[in-house]
Amino acid sequence: MNLYTKSGDEGFTSLASGQRLSKADERVEAYGTVDELQAQLGFARALVRTADAPLAADLEHIEERLYDAMAQLAGGQEARITEGDIQWLEGRIDQYAPERFSFVVPGENVPSAALHVARTVARRCERRIVALSRTGAVAPELLTFFNRISDLCYAMACSVA
Repeated sequence: MNLYTKSGDEGFTSLASGQRLSKADERVEAYGTVDELQAQLGFARALVRTADAPLAADLEHIEERLYDAMAQLAGGQEARITEGDIQWLEGRIDQYAPERFSFVVPGENVPSAALHVARTVARRCERRIVALSRTGAVAPELLTFFNRISDLCYAMACSVA
């Protein structure tokens, strides 16, 4: 089997249901941005892997949950992101958060900068999902989930700075 299918050459893609959508559709844009976030988190994980194994494991956990978020956004009827996922993120935010919140200029070091980039991509995911929610059903847990991921990326970035 080839990696390329040629089925998207005219600007359309298929959902798991078989429905064809424009690659510019808000649903495709939403789960495509989640894919971008997953890649950015993987990059950050590669940078911290040897220096901070627990943080790397937490990043990998988020990356794995993003597969379920993408499936849910791609039209899966089953709720895959749950309140338990949100609670897990909140626990990690509390673990990594600085004692006092303050705005920071990203770039203290490479891992911190990578996590700040992930934070901004998570915010874009949230915006794309809000836009999608205006045209289709989106579980409220998804919005909260991505809001918490951006908060966690901020906390993690501060912890490695």
